[in-house]
Amino acid sequence: MEENDVIDLLIHQHNMIKDLFDEVERASMSERPEAFRRLVRMLAVHETAEEEIVHPYARRKLEGGKEIVDDRLTEENEAKQMLEHMDESGVNDPEFMSNLAHLRTSVLAHAQNEERYEFAQLREHTSEAERRTMAAAVKAAEAIAPTHPHPGVESATKNVLLGTPAAIMDRVRDGIRRARGDKS
Repeated sequence: MEENDVIDLLIHQHNMIKDLFDEVERASMSERPEAFRRLVRMLAVHETAEEEIVHPYARRKLEGGKEIVDDRLTEENEAKQMLEHMDESGVNDPEFMSNLAHLRTSVLAHAQNEERYEFAQLREHTSEAERRTMAAAVKAAEAIAPTHPHPGVESATKNVLLGTPAAIMDRVRDGIRRARGDKS
């Protein structure tokens, strides 16, 4: 895997997300909260970086880019809403496993759509240098991204304006949870 190519990086992350879903599904009740926290964080960080870096570029660069990106943003918002509900309800919610299965189906379909409709065209219509630059930008965006879902913040502009305060709040909340030893 070439992490210096944004498409390879994002596809690798899609595979990691699939593995994290597997991990949550297989986890014992005592292991499930931490496994789910890792999944929530990965999804939140990954989507934020795509929304800030990849989607705006695709919107401008690809023929039909606006429609392609708008469809992906609709999918992302729906998944964020599900994830936010699950994150707030916790792993002890009686509906957790059925919600997880629904979320998994939604997220993996979204990833497949990105790879098929957006990433394939980006690879075709961008240079190696452009993809390297975007990979570096994605990594930088992920380093400061919120760690929990924030539905309704799917545009680059909203992520830039609201992302940093949301990331700070998320990271404080994560620290408090760790300090309390929360298992939910």
